[in-house]
Parts: sequence; C-alpha cells; structure tokens
Amino acid sequence: MTGLPWDASYHDGPAPWDIGRPQPAIVRVASEGGFAGAVLDAGCGTGENALHVASLGLPVLGVDVAETALAIAREKAEDRGIEAEFVAADAFELERLGRRFDTVLDCGLFHTFGRDERPEYVASLASVTERGGTLYVLCFSDDGPDTGPHPVSREDLEAAFAPGSGWSVAAIRPDRIQTMIHDDGAPAHLATINRR
Repeated sequence: MTGLPWDASYHDGPAPWDIGRPQPAIVRVASEGGFAGAVLDAGCGTGENALHVASLGLPVLGVDVAETALAIAREKAEDRGIEAEFVAADAFELERLGRRFDTVLDCGLFHTFGRDERPEYVASLASVTERGGTLYVLCFSDDGPDTGPHPVSREDLEAAFAPGSGWSVAAIRPDRIQTMIHDDGAPAHLATINRR
C-alpha cells in the first residue's frame, strides 16, 4: 500500500485527526497500567500517543505509511527528550518489522480499512503480537449522532477479531475520539483484545 495519499494529509498543516496531544482515551488506558513490555503503535501519525506511552519508560515503536508524519514524530521525540522509534511500515506486512510486541495500539487505523481488508490486517497484527499480549483499538463508532468517517459497529469488531483469528475480544466500551472538527470528539469504541 502506498503512503502517498496519507502523507498528503500532513502537508498543509495538521490533519483533522492530529490534535497535537495524545487521545484522552489512550492517556486513560496508560494511567490504568494498560501498556506493558514492548509497545507497537500501528498508524502512529505524528506520534502523540506513542510519545505519551514512551514517556512512561516503555520501549515504543511507532509505524505509519506517511513519511511526513514520521518526520514530525521524530522531531517531537528529539525536542521533548523522549526515546521512541518511528519507522515506515505497511500495516498489512507488520511481520517485516522482525519484532514482537507485548502491547499494540491501533488508534484510528482499523476504521480506515474495508471489511474485505480487515482479515489481512488482523492477521498482520497477530504476526507481531506475543501470545497473551494485548491490543487496544480506538475507532469511530456507528453509535451517532455526529459520527466520524468510516464508523464501525461492535459487530464489525467482534467479527474481525473472532476467536479463529488468533484473538479474543475482552471488552468493547464506548468512548470518544478527539478531532479538529468535532467539538467534543466523535463517538468511538475502545476495544481491548487479547492475543490467544
């Protein structure tokens, strides 16, 4: 998958989803001790969530297809004195990273994929997640009003991460995704999913 369309989102100022700080839902998960061991942030954008988790002393790798976003993330890490790694990677080929992770974060990536693309993405995530590891998915919910683009239902999440996929859905809770265009954020699901 080419990163050019995504990269263009960062050329003329912040992208609509780039709020300049970590998502409150992710900060909450971190404060509850949800992140442990080596952490992967899939679709990290300009790195705010990854940098927040890394500031807690965890080793974090952020990946994205948008080189401009990655450059911004690296600059933020250097400016803030936070040790985090950011590399270009295709979400459908995460095994090419040659690494495994205890905790994986998907904040705003899952909902960009169509139903036909999700099995490949879910398998890619499984290929780099240690058994017993945890995946957090924060995605736009179809529970309106004022939903974000590409809203996802609970059933979509449960189907994508069904037991046969190597995953087990532990919880799906209502939450919000903050954006530049929603005053109080858009309706979201925060899913906690365990690697079997």
